[in-house]
Amino acid sequence: MSDTPCTSFSTIQPTFSEGRIPSFRHISVTQPVVAKRISFYKSGDPQFGSVRVVVNPRSFKTFDSLLDNLSRKVPLPFGVRNISTPRGRHSITSLEELEDGESYLCSHGKKVQPVDLDIASRRPKPWLSSRALTAHAHAPHRPAATAASGMLRAPRRLMVFRNGDPRTRRTILLSKRVTQSFEGFLQHLTAVMQFSVTKLYATDGRKVPSLQAVILSSGAVVAAGREPFKPGNYDVQKYLLPAKLPGISHRVHRKGSAKSESRKSGNWKISIITSDLPNAGTSSQIYIVMYGQHRSSAPIYLYGTDGDRFQNGYEDTFTIRVGNIGTLFKIRIGHTNSGLSPSWHCKEIKLQNMNSGEEFHIPVQRWLARDQEDEEICREFPVLNKGQSILPVTVYEVCVATGELWNAGTLAHVYICMYGEKGDSGSRQLFRSTNSCNFLRGQTDIFFLEAVHLGDVYKLVIGHDGLGPGNGWFLEDVVVKDPTTRCEYTFFCHRWLDQGEDDGTIVRELYARDDSIDSARQKLEYKRKETWAAEKWKFMKGNTLQFYNRQTGGFVRLHPDGSVDAFGEKADKYGLFDVTFNKGNTCIFQSHEMKHLSLGLDKGFASGGAATKLRVLYQPNRCAVLESARVPGHTVIFDHHGIAGESAVGYADFSKEFVIFVKGVFLNSAVILLATSLCQALCLHPDGSCSGLGNHSEKSYWRVHKISSGICMFESVTSTQMYLRIKDGQCDGTGTGDIDCHFKIKKNLENASISLESTRNPGIFVGLQSDGRARPVIYTKDENVYFYPRVIQSGRENPMDMSAIPSQGEEKTCELKKQREMPPAPEAVTPLVSSTREEIRRSQSSENPLPEDEWKVLVLTGNTGTQANVSLWVYGDEGVTGPISLSKDSPEQLFLPRQEDEFQVEVGSIGKIYKIRIGHDGTSEQPEWSLQKVTMQHMRSKKILDFAANAWLSRIQTDGDIVCELPVVKEGQAIFPLVKYQVDVYTGPLKQSETKSEVLLCLFGDRGDSGLRLLHKSNMPVKFQRGQIDRFQVTAVSLGKLQKVLLRCEASDESQYWYCEKVVIREPHSATESIFNCQRWLPFMSQGIIHSEIELYLQGES
Repeated sequence: MSDTPCTSFSTIQPTFSEGRIPSFRHISVTQPVVAKRISFYKSGDPQFGSVRVVVNPRSFKTFDSLLDNLSRKVPLPFGVRNISTPRGRHSITSLEELEDGESYLCSHGKKVQPVDLDIASRRPKPWLSSRALTAHAHAPHRPAATAASGMLRAPRRLMVFRNGDPRTRRTILLSKRVTQSFEGFLQHLTAVMQFSVTKLYATDGRKVPSLQAVILSSGAVVAAGREPFKPGNYDVQKYLLPAKLPGISHRVHRKGSAKSESRKSGNWKISIITSDLPNAGTSSQIYIVMYGQHRSSAPIYLYGTDGDRFQNGYEDTFTIRVGNIGTLFKIRIGHTNSGLSPSWHCKEIKLQNMNSGEEFHIPVQRWLARDQEDEEICREFPVLNKGQSILPVTVYEVCVATGELWNAGTLAHVYICMYGEKGDSGSRQLFRSTNSCNFLRGQTDIFFLEAVHLGDVYKLVIGHDGLGPGNGWFLEDVVVKDPTTRCEYTFFCHRWLDQGEDDGTIVRELYARDDSIDSARQKLEYKRKETWAAEKWKFMKGNTLQFYNRQTGGFVRLHPDGSVDAFGEKADKYGLFDVTFNKGNTCIFQSHEMKHLSLGLDKGFASGGAATKLRVLYQPNRCAVLESARVPGHTVIFDHHGIAGESAVGYADFSKEFVIFVKGVFLNSAVILLATSLCQALCLHPDGSCSGLGNHSEKSYWRVHKISSGICMFESVTSTQMYLRIKDGQCDGTGTGDIDCHFKIKKNLENASISLESTRNPGIFVGLQSDGRARPVIYTKDENVYFYPRVIQSGRENPMDMSAIPSQGEEKTCELKKQREMPPAPEAVTPLVSSTREEIRRSQSSENPLPEDEWKVLVLTGNTGTQANVSLWVYGDEGVTGPISLSKDSPEQLFLPRQEDEFQVEVGSIGKIYKIRIGHDGTSEQPEWSLQKVTMQHMRSKKILDFAANAWLSRIQTDGDIVCELPVVKEGQAIFPLVKYQVDVYTGPLKQSETKSEVLLCLFGDRGDSGLRLLHKSNMPVKFQRGQIDRFQVTAVSLGKLQKVLLRCEASDESQYWYCEKVVIREPHSATESIFNCQRWLPFMSQGIIHSEIELYLQGES
């Protein structure tokens, strides 16, 4: 982006400077600037030609800026992160180490593959290579990229100019064939333009960085090689101006007159006078944009061939042609802030319509400079027409709110363009706010943007340039205040602008809400729903709760006489309530001590009595309001003394908000999630580091190992034997179970969060930096030490063989391994537990397990047995349990041919069971298995569930799957059908997009998930080849309407990274297909962390 818009088409014809006498400014140079001319090559790719860069203190002030520049020129999956000598032996870490005339290798990791520079330097030109052209020309027909599919409805024409040579131009059609990817589009332009095209610019000099930007362009681009943009007379209007412009009625002209009239109608003479103040002249490129009633012109660069322009005290005159824009009502003048002395003071602008003779004089007398006045480098001025009112110049107040998620802030340059009834503001950089640092997490920045009044503002486009470290940005909303009309426009976003998050877009188009009050209500309601989604697990049937009132500083108590107050102690037995009924957000809270009493409302007052339904209404501050389900508006309230008040009266001096605590969260072997925000959690990364940026998914799950009262260890569920720890000033997940991994749990009453204090280093807590990375901190009651626990699977009280704090870490690790109820399942069949499911079981003693949770499982093997490890998952309408390892002390005696094996398992409070998933890990000498039948019998009620299998679980036979799903059979019929989902996986057409790595997939729908399945058997002889469509079959119990897909690719090295274009899923006997766009390399890097899996959300159905 830049500070200019790109809205239409214009041309320029330089003429002369009136009374111009060459004048030069004297610049004092204290020391010569040394420039180094250096060639950079791509690691391991001799077919990639060199990138030649001139390095000097003006072009690159830091080594990181050079890396960012090379990342846009050298195609590497994660950008250029390392520069080394040609043999890869020595890494370059500073600009001073680079030597003039030498060659270096670029890579995205420390591992470097040497390149023969002799071969790379002799590489043939791309337009002379028939192989590259043929491969592109005959590529299979593919749907366009996300950007294209969203905006490119039919092929449109694009004018392509050669950089610096406007006479060399080509017109191309933006068809689906040429818009597969940005790299493929550049290859197509290379063949069309007959020279190597590596960069694209708009006609105003702004860089076009993506395919999306091409499609959204004004209809013309400038194609360049390695050289920078060269201004020129890029006459787009002559070739691309439509026959009929919007807003112009169709008129009939006599023969021969129409062409001459349109040619004359847009000729203007422009004279610009630079002030005679000291240093008023500029070295930058000046442009002008003209706005008429019909349309606006494109930015027109004012340049000449007779020497310097826009110097102190001189008048420069130009003739331009803009077409028929209608009656002129405003102009925008600005510059590119380039050159040694870009600051400019303009005195006056004169405009003359050479067709009508009209003249306009605009007194400017303003600085356009980053170091003067308001630091703006473009200005807008209204034009006074006879008989028409002049539009006022308005200073808009733009309030930009950055979200509160971890790492939500950005260091990139942010730009905005506002659109109203009377044109647009142009693209403006949000440069100077009322805060010292812009766009920090949770911060609202206020900017002032001066423009000719736009009328009612209905839309804005906001984005950033994606440059610099930590460039991702979570934008909450934008509020634009118009001081002229006193109107306020709200633009709600609440999304990432990040190439590694969400949909990967860094520019968003936002539309104004109809009413600011309604907008605030909608925003509040959205946050309430988001909070409820994160907190509703607490109200599952069987949980025991406590209600803390922040105003009284006590817990709600229900006494034996039915009275209720709110000044109980934490350990008060009358302050515990069991959830005995749950439907949506409506619950019954029964006294844990007195089963005949429940919390309710009687005549408007909180009281105890028969079972009463209360509705839980969550607020954005994570507090809940308890409202009567029978009488809406009546809520449980207390005064500041803790005495119950009447809910029908006013709320002055009364409190109705409660902090909800769940008992039994940190039981031994419990699986929990430590949320850092409503949608983020503490997670372990492959490199052993920890951050608060994880999703609410399985890779953010931690298993609790209770050491003693209030002291626990946390082991990663997905990476076993890796524990959270604080050691040597670092906080990571590489602990082995010793005392460095022991944490004291400090509960925070004000928000139901917990903080983790190191027992080895008292006073030191697990905390988060602003970018979300974990680090040791001192407790200061800041939110960076708050974690919100959520139970995924309940644990047990006081395991029988549990000892106190161990003397040796290794002995403790071995002991804890023995205590685990079930070993983790192999990666190929590990299920992905849906984050929308609530899987909490009621806390229970290991010595007295609840009979409601116990089932007997009978597994009947067919003619072929197996010695592999077998696992079971059980799905209910309220949750899922698994993986459950079906094993015994003598595993060699299990799953023998025609044998029935019996197991006793606990499945927890998962509601009504509707399906199971069973499979093996493919290990052992006999990895095949014939499964005949599975039967489950409830230990207490003796209820029997039958699951008919008759399945062959083998990688080398049938469909190659080693896991199967079985629905519950009732009266001979399955309650849900088995569905064979047809999964088409599109590998992209990019170079080296193929992979030999294993790819796994998990489907999510209204009725749970399919589990993570290995895509093993394709319809193609070799899977995941460049430009190929692989078809797989995933058999699962009907998932209902599909919602999302998870893809995982565990590549061993960078040569096996995979570029997936999209996934398309079809159900049998259905005419529709579900489309999940990806368009990304796997693994990929986001915020400095390599991710091997990605969630794809439903984009549409066809």
